[in-house]
Amino acid sequence: MPVKVYERILQLFEAEGINTIFGIPDPNFVHMFVAAEKRGWNVVAPHHELAVGFMAEGYARMKGTPALCIATLGPGIANAAGAMMCAKVENSPIIFLGGQRARVTEQRVRRGRIQFVKQGPLFENSVKYSASIEYADQTDEIFRHALRICQSGTPGPCYVEYPSHVILQDLDVPPPVAPDAYRLVKPGADGNMVAKAAELIKAARNPILLVGHAVQTSRGGEQVKALAEVLACPVIQTSGGTAFIPGLEDRTFPYGFSKVANEAVSQSDLCIAIGTELGEPVHYGRWRHWENNKDSRKWIYVELDGTAIGQNRPIDVPLVGDLRTVVPQLTAALKDSPREPSADLARWIEADRKRIADLAREAEGKTTESGRMHTARWVTEATKAFPENGIHVRDGGGSVIFTWTYLQSKPHDVIWNQNFGHLGTGLPYAIGASIADGGKRPVLFTTSDSAFLFHIGELETAARLNLPIVTVVAVDNQWGLEVGVYKRTFGHGNTTEPGVHWGKNVRFDKIAEGLGCVGMYVERPEELAPAISEAFASGKPTVIHVPIDPVANHGGNENKDTPNYDEFRTWYAEGAQ
Repeated sequence: MPVKVYERILQLFEAEGINTIFGIPDPNFVHMFVAAEKRGWNVVAPHHELAVGFMAEGYARMKGTPALCIATLGPGIANAAGAMMCAKVENSPIIFLGGQRARVTEQRVRRGRIQFVKQGPLFENSVKYSASIEYADQTDEIFRHALRICQSGTPGPCYVEYPSHVILQDLDVPPPVAPDAYRLVKPGADGNMVAKAAELIKAARNPILLVGHAVQTSRGGEQVKALAEVLACPVIQTSGGTAFIPGLEDRTFPYGFSKVANEAVSQSDLCIAIGTELGEPVHYGRWRHWENNKDSRKWIYVELDGTAIGQNRPIDVPLVGDLRTVVPQLTAALKDSPREPSADLARWIEADRKRIADLAREAEGKTTESGRMHTARWVTEATKAFPENGIHVRDGGGSVIFTWTYLQSKPHDVIWNQNFGHLGTGLPYAIGASIADGGKRPVLFTTSDSAFLFHIGELETAARLNLPIVTVVAVDNQWGLEVGVYKRTFGHGNTTEPGVHWGKNVRFDKIAEGLGCVGMYVERPEELAPAISEAFASGKPTVIHVPIDPVANHGGNENKDTPNYDEFRTWYAEGAQ
């Protein structure tokens, strides 16, 4: 039976298990939206196309599958371009479907055409694959290829253009074949390499697992947990992979921001890196905390993209393949060789438990001249109220740096922007993640005020969908990190700091109420955790406005207040080893 092109696109995504679409309907897509709704799809319409892309990314991270989002031709898809770039750098498999004028119009050399620009060349460097459906019978091949490309090697976004002349055309094609017939195969590693890796592990005295962002986004935690239990070793989080795997919370330590993690790294004679780029935030595995044993430490690298092997540092045993397949291969090779726990593991677990408790007490003692809450206290009070099995979304600059150090919870799902440093992603990420979860789990979104303002209008989307998101906003009425840059560059009191301060009368709780959410205003530290608990108990999307001290947040006294700031700055050590 003939189907319209827009219906065929939906069929192809359904065969991949995808039935959610993010986008603002326009003439190019109204037919698709109606058909999607009739087919039982979840149709999510935000207020800005950049937020559309971020919502799709939050959804993909929670599902471990590609996500689909759309934007109209011209300004719509231009608005979404920043999300394409972010998805490319953050390795997120998003299909961006863009509208376009009819092919006969696009090919003409004319001026003054409405809402038209040649879009493909603008986005080619921001995606892994770019194509235009110029003829209806290309639909299957283009989307199947895009779905393969976005998940193969290093995952990333693809752009498919949907010109208006093919929207309503008919396709005489059979229903999609059984999904497994063309679903992406998750490749395993070479058997000989797995055997070599097993031998290195058996010979090691102090192995560590270095676990990154992709373990969470591929939903590969159970496989990594099984390997960690066989190895009986510490798990070191990268700064991008800060989700805790259930059952491994106590032995998981944050690289760079925990003395325990840095000691474990320094003592290690074998590192098994899984789901991470060996990039700047882990000092390429070559310098700083890796200096000790650097000439004798062995490396096993589980990586889907073979071109990444040996690029940033030498690798002794590369295991090229999908971690969800490769890690069980390695675990199976070690099943008859269980290890005794690392000699210092029990001491490290106790030391890290004490670190977290000590930081909470330290934060309680922090006072400010302004009388406003210190950022350290804001973090400890907010995260000690983190609900069981919640999802933690983060956004902002200074507040995120404080969170790395003062975090009081061990969330199983964390979503924030590591590699691209893209502010404003947080609220769309939170919405996309909650939609992927079906709105079942509570979402704690901690953010700075400047970052929150990027897409604050999407509070209406959260309210309309009644998502269980509690947003806690640290408000210092400034671009905090940038104020610190002014002070380091010109000295305290030597500049007017143009461009980094904004109105002190903004009330996020009132804005939230105007957009259909619940608003709360909290000044006293001891009232913050109860307010968060009350908000989650209500089940309503809530925004809590928390004034914090602007001097502490930008790192007054040459950033001595900002924890581990010197560690953070080593990420930008240009040309370092």
